[in-house]
Order: sequence, then C-alpha cells, then structure tokens
Amino acid sequence: MAQVHVTDLVLRDGHQSLIATRMRTEDMLPICGKLDQVGFWSLEAWGGATFDACVRFLKEDPWDRLKKLRRALPNTRINMLLRGQNLLGYRHYADDVVQAFVQKAADNGVDVFRVFDAMNDTRNMRVSVEAVKKAGKHAQGAISYTVSPVHDIPYFVAMSKELAGMGVDSIAIKDMAGLLTPYVAYELVKAIKQATSLPVNTHSHATAGLSALVHLKAVEAGADIIDCCNSAFSEGASHATTESLVAALQGSEYDTGLSLPLLQEIAAYFREVRKKYWQFEMDSNQVDTRILVSQVPGGMISNLSNQLKEQGALNRMDDVMAEIPRVREDLGFPPLVTPTSQIVGTQAVLNVLTGGRYKSVTNEVKNYLLGRYGKAPGTVNDEVRKLAVGNQEVITARPADLIPPELDKLRGEIEELAKSDEDVLTYAMFPDLGRTFLQERAAGTLTPEPLLPPNARLAESCPSIYAPNEFKVTLHGETYHIRIKGTGQAGESERPFYVHIDGVAEEVLLETLDEVEVTPGSASPRKPGTGKESAAGGASRQRPRPSHAGCVTTAMPGSIVDVKIKVGEKVNAGDGVLVIEAMKMENEIQAPVSGTVVAIHVAKGDSVTPDQVLVEIQPE
Repeated sequence: MAQVHVTDLVLRDGHQSLIATRMRTEDMLPICGKLDQVGFWSLEAWGGATFDACVRFLKEDPWDRLKKLRRALPNTRINMLLRGQNLLGYRHYADDVVQAFVQKAADNGVDVFRVFDAMNDTRNMRVSVEAVKKAGKHAQGAISYTVSPVHDIPYFVAMSKELAGMGVDSIAIKDMAGLLTPYVAYELVKAIKQATSLPVNTHSHATAGLSALVHLKAVEAGADIIDCCNSAFSEGASHATTESLVAALQGSEYDTGLSLPLLQEIAAYFREVRKKYWQFEMDSNQVDTRILVSQVPGGMISNLSNQLKEQGALNRMDDVMAEIPRVREDLGFPPLVTPTSQIVGTQAVLNVLTGGRYKSVTNEVKNYLLGRYGKAPGTVNDEVRKLAVGNQEVITARPADLIPPELDKLRGEIEELAKSDEDVLTYAMFPDLGRTFLQERAAGTLTPEPLLPPNARLAESCPSIYAPNEFKVTLHGETYHIRIKGTGQAGESERPFYVHIDGVAEEVLLETLDEVEVTPGSASPRKPGTGKESAAGGASRQRPRPSHAGCVTTAMPGSIVDVKIKVGEKVNAGDGVLVIEAMKMENEIQAPVSGTVVAIHVAKGDSVTPDQVLVEIQPE
C-alpha cells in the first residue's frame, strides 16, 4: 500500500458546513503560506456554495478569490466541487457554457475538478469531464453516496465503471450526508478498486460520528486519498479532523507523512478566524445520529429549521422530517444533495403546510418529474407525476441535449457590465444576483454583509426574558421584520443593537432617554426608551391579510421571481399567477379560484410571507 494522501477541506467544505460559507478571502490568504508547506494532495478551495456566497453575501468576485489563492498556493493543487451540467448553479446549462466555465476555472487556477451529478446520471457529467480533460486537468468522477432500495454496492460499482469509461483520473465516494458506515466503505472501496483500477478518494461528513472510522476502513481497503478538515473547522456537519487522522495513521504503512506541529499552527490561526464569524455558527458541532434513520443531511435540516421558524411553524418540524422520506420515495429515491435536497425538502414543507400532499408543487419538482434533471435512480410514483404535470411528455434524452447554445445570448444580455468572460459566467450562474453584483461593482458600492462585533455575542447569550427578540414594526405604512441578535454596551447616551431587518444584518443605535436597568432574576420591567435609530433594511410593502377565497397567498416566505398576470386579466383556478423563490427553489403559485384579477400587491424582487395577500381575484 502506497502512502495515503490527504485533501484538506478547510477553505471550502469546512466553513460551508459550519459557518454558512462565510469565510472571506482576506482571512484565507495570510495562512496560505503554511498550508502550502504541508504537502496535501490538494486543498479544496472553490466550487460548491462558495461561488454563490461570494456574490450574494461577501460581495467578492469569486474568480478574483481563485486567482489570489492560486498565487498564494504555488505548490499545492486546488480542488473544486462542480455539479456537472449544473456547474455551480441550480439548473442545467448548455454544453457551451459548461465548456467555457471549466476552461476558465482551469485557466484561473483549478487543478482538480470533482464532478458529480445529484441524480448520479453520468450523462450529466460527461461534458464536464471531457472539458476538464481538454484543459489538461485532473478529472475526478464522484458518486453521490446514499442509501435506498435501489442504491447498493453493485449500483455504485456500475457507475464507477461508466465514469472510468469517460476517462476520469480518479473516483470519489462523496458521502454528503454521513450515511456511509465503516464496513460498507471497506467493501465499496475494494469493489471499485477491483472494477476500475483507478485511485479512490473518500469523502464523508462527520454528522453521524462515523467519518473517521469510514476513512480508516477505506484506507485498509485501498483508498488512496482521504478528505478531512483542519480541527478548527472539523466534526459535526463538517468532516473528520485532519490532525487526528494524520496521528492515527502515523507510523503505519499508511503514514501520510504530514507534520502535526505544522497542522496545529494552522489550526491555531483558524480558531481565531472562526471567532469573527460567530453570528453564522450552525448548531451542528454535535454528533447527530438521527440522519442514519431519516437520511436527511445536517445542512438540509438547518435550512428546513430556518424556513419553518420564519413562518412560525417550527412545531411542524417532525411532520416535515416524516414527509421527506415519502417525497423521496415518490420521486424515485434521488440522493439528497444540491439541488435534489432542496427539491425534496421544499416539497415536503409544502406538503405539510398547505394541508394536502402535492396541493402545491414547485417548478423544480415538475421539471424533475418531466426528466429535466436526468433519469431518476428508482421508479417514480405515476400518480404523483400525473397530479403534478398531467400528461406532459417525459424527457428520456440527456436534458442538456434539448438546450441550444446559450453563451452568446448570455454575453449579449450582460455586455454593458461584463468586463471579461468570467463576468459573463458569473451572470450565467445567477442572472439576477450576478447582474446586481456587477452593477454594484461598477458603481463602487459593493459592501459585504456586516460582521457583528464580539461584544454582541455576549449579549446574545444572555436570556431574553424581559422583551421579545423577534417582531414586526410598521412605520409610515412600511412593515419591517426585526430580529434582535444582541446588544452592545451602552455609551453615554447611545446603545448599539445588532439586528436583522428583513433578513439583512444591521447595527441600530438607540439613544436612551429614560431607562430603568434590572438585575438578573428581577421581575421589574425596563421602561422602554425612545430615541433615534439608524438602519437601512429592505422594506416590505404593507399588504392586506387574507379575507376571501380569491386571495392568493404563499405557503412559504420567499421573494417574488415573476408576476405572470395583470390587473383585469381573466384567470382560471389552477392557472399560474406568481413565481416565488424559497430555499433556492422556485414555486409557481396558482389561482385558487376562477375570476378576474382586481389587485396585485407585489412586484418582482419583493419579499413575502404567508400572512399576506399577494394577488386578489374577484371570483366569477
């Protein structure tokens, strides 16, 4: 057995799993010199959700991050996670976009492309793999590991053979949910090695507490590379600890040859960095064995929890968790990984909250049932398909075969703002978000979301027993959703409060005119102060509450993507009137009755909640 190699995930999957992908490039670069000295097989540093987070939250150019990391890591391979035909977005792109994206990623510094497909449909991986090989880079074909009646070792071995036939350089077992167990890992690695003779890389989240054992047995079976994460961002929903595995293999035939003291220096740096991002910490540092039964990844649980909390339905979490396996079975047992985890999870929430299974069906589920994401691993429930899409024809070809070349069209749509091909590809991944980013860059107004100061963390840990910490405020006809995140120390007259206003983090300064302090344990109330505040939040319109059958509402909070009707237009019950984005999925909202549209209370980009009327229809 040759030396076992290590891919460290601290620059991508580690902080994606534990602090919502919020680490900024400025906090990565100072430690790159030491990371580059370690001798990792590769550092995963790009792809996955990092591209989205850079543009959406950090207001960084993701391509600029890649270039800077490439310069800072001259001796280490940079690894990225690529969703096959989906690239880094949530739809299938035309082949010319896939080819251009891969080439530009290679040009800017990516050495290893881990290519996967959420459906394990290898047809959706072929063009990406071919593009990687054309660019002269390492193509790693990934199988999305999951557990179901149709997923077994022969299934994954057959898929590995297909990937080998495409010319991949290695095989990755991508256990995104932490479902892989040690002895299954041993058998799976052994079988893939025998079937393909390719290097095998194991990747297993630590959610269920099994990942270190999984890697150990995988190594014994012949795994060549293991994914783990520096201890500052390891365990829980992240991955097994790099230092621990290096120590476990030290002195054996599998010795990694990596320096523990150097890894610990790196850990000390990242522990300090992590403190800056306390507001984004996930409640995911503990072992959660529920996933072994529910098969729901920890990150997916966090998203569902936030969605339910936003609409006051957190008490329905158990119902949603019970519904997810039923939806997954109806859809033919897709692995729960982006984007299928969002597709299944969002539909489960809708099934629970709308009072009927598939009473409302997301556009993504409809596209899935029409074959537009690829071939389902198992048998799809025909009743559900008919309910959702009627008698529409199901695609059996590779979905991207039906998408004409689109790169020139995308370039034309954004040419006034795009300064490079990379800008065009940013726009291609997220059109609305990308356009806004490029507009703000041109105006010099790119501003990352604020990082709340450390003293706000201390305040947040105190019990909130004297006042609500989440409420709505209506001022001059505008309604704001306020959530208190913490409070700083009072100055001579002002006290900072750290809040989210309509989901945007803000610091609000209150000038206290009359305040009565209370001591812990006292039941005496604090007199409310009055004063001035400074805040800028995205205001939502004040909208009426539902009052009759023609009121169109949403079952989930989200933002309006499209308004499909006009005032005065006739609609039939079931016609699509709005498209809303929630949990990164689009959901078409249908007319509840037939009649005439008499009022529209929303516009594209508006944030909406379930207690608001979005459109009013006068019934026939």
